[in-house]
Order: sequence, then C-alpha cells, then structure tokens
Amino acid sequence: MAAELESAKLLSSELGAALHDGLVIPAHPLALDEHRKLDEASQRALTRYYIASGAGGIAVGVHSTQFEIRDPEHDLFETVLRMAAEEIDRARLDRPFIRVAGVCGPTEQALRETELALSLGYDAALLSMGGLADWGEEALLERTRRIAARMPVIGFYLQPSVGGRTFTYEFWRAFADIPNVVAIKLAPFNRYQTLDVVRAVCASDRRDDIALYTGNDDNIVADLLTTYRFAIDGQLVEKPIVGGLLGHWAVWTHRAVEQLAAIKVARRGEKIDREWLTKAVEVTDANAAFFDPAHGFHGCIPGIHEVLRRQGLMRGIWCLNPDETLSPGQLEEIDRIYADYPHLNDDDFVRANLARWLAAD
Repeated sequence: MAAELESAKLLSSELGAALHDGLVIPAHPLALDEHRKLDEASQRALTRYYIASGAGGIAVGVHSTQFEIRDPEHDLFETVLRMAAEEIDRARLDRPFIRVAGVCGPTEQALRETELALSLGYDAALLSMGGLADWGEEALLERTRRIAARMPVIGFYLQPSVGGRTFTYEFWRAFADIPNVVAIKLAPFNRYQTLDVVRAVCASDRRDDIALYTGNDDNIVADLLTTYRFAIDGQLVEKPIVGGLLGHWAVWTHRAVEQLAAIKVARRGEKIDREWLTKAVEVTDANAAFFDPAHGFHGCIPGIHEVLRRQGLMRGIWCLNPDETLSPGQLEEIDRIYADYPHLNDDDFVRANLARWLAAD
C-alpha cells in the first residue's frame, strides 16, 4: 500500500475523523447573471453561506455546479474551484472543513482535473463515472486507482436517469479495496443498488477506512438513520451512512446542519422515534419540488436556483445551458413546499446575514 500511495495526498487525521463522524457537504451551485456570465459576488456569497451554516465541507465542480463549466466557451472550472478555495481560506475556520473537487471524464482529463484540484488545496476528488458508458468495469477501476494514487477519492454511484449506470456488486467490492478511497456517495435512488455498495464495503478489509455518504435524494433522512448489518465470514459487520454530499443540501443548509446533528443524537439512542419517519417524508417531498422527478429531473438545477433566488443568494435561475429551466408546475410545487413545511427553510438565517455575505472585501 505504501508504494501505491507514495506520491498521493492523504486526508489529515482530523479531516478523516470528521468525515467518518458525518458531515453536511453541499454540492455548490453556479451563480450567473442575466447574460449567463459568472456572478462573482453571488458565487462567493454562496460559499460564505455554506461556511456560516455550519457545513462540514463543500463539493465544487460537480453536477450542481453544471458540467458545462468545463466547456471551452465557458472555461470556468478552475475559476469556481479557485474562488471557493479563497473563501475557505479567508474564513480561517477552527473546525474541520473538507474541500471536495468534482472530477470527471476519461482518465487523462480526470488526472488533469485532479492535479488542478491538488494545486488549489482540495482534499478529495468526487470521481464521477458519468459519460463513460462504453467503459468496462475494470477500466473504470484502473482509472480510479490512478486518481487515488494522487489524492483521496470519494466514489460516486449516480442514478442512471441522470447519466449514471448500474454497477455490479463485484465492481464495488473491488472499488472498496483501492487504497485512498476514503468515502462513497450513494446516489442510485435505488435501495437494491444501495445495498450492493454497503455490502461490498462491509466485505472489504478496508471497511473501516471508507465513510458512506448519502446522495439518495429520495431517501435522505432514512439513509442517515440506518445502520446496515451483514454476516461477513461468520461475523456480523455493521456500517452506517454517516453524512450526505447532496445538491439538496445546497439549499436550506443551516437547517440541514441542525437536522444531521439531531440525527446523530437519535442514532446514539436505543430506539429511533417514529416521528423521524414523518420528517423523512417531508424532506423527500421538498426534494421532489426542487429536483423535479416528475419531469425526469429536468428542472433539478433551476429548482435549486429558484430557492436561492428567493433568499437573495442568487440573482436569477439562469444556467449555462439555456434549455435548463423550471418544468411546468415546478414553481407552484416550490410554493407548496414553502407553505407546507416552513420549519425546513432557513430564510431567517439568510436574511440576517445576506448583506454581509454579498459585501465585497
């Protein structure tokens, strides 16, 4: 293992402990103006909001940041990673805060993005396997090994309906064995496929080195309350999903931090209060309005933007792709969620701090 990681960046013990305890990691959106150009003041305000909300990290350059930032006509990938890193540095935090960079594409592109992330002080790469539908599982594993030889990797099981694919149990079993894989984000939106990953990790000798994070937007609270248990070689092995790396947590983040803290307390108890089942449904209902499953998730990014626009953190819901807009009825669904679950939003918190977050230094 030492030889495999000879030139790799590793997580600090402090960050590793925090990752395993469970963190709120929002997937950072991209703030644009009416000309679909980067709105720097709003982009920086978003990072400041996540830090002030108590999040344990941010993920930048991921789906919520819009993959088009890599296109030559926009060329924003380095810019948004650098701006987020600058704001984290400026905050001088006295708590662990993980910087996650989204990394995607064929191996050489993924390696270039990894090197850029390293140069900007990022701690881990969230490695997307989207857009590589013709790659076999072994080729994807080798790509992962090469990235992990440079920096810590967070695996990503993305649902097929938004560009992911289905992987075998054997794939995740081999994935878990890769040194410097530090976490896996579970986002297949499918209980069977979620089980495959957790069971595979439990079967690995590296089970204690890998933290499990939910990206299952349809099951956030239930995931966080669940401890999985499997018989492995005649012994019972348990593994919880400890935190989340979520586009959903890009909005109402202050409340998400409070909720995860309460879930941690509940997990330590002998029994889980049934009221959590109701709370789980409320969060899933809110996510349906934001992420637009009724229209195949077409409005998922604009839905996040609409909430942030209402709060004043973004000036509009514009995306780099002009075809990405709210779906019919989605605005009304967001109105309904605001009316039905006022306890889920953090509008008061944002209102009290917005002017400071938007102020230029």
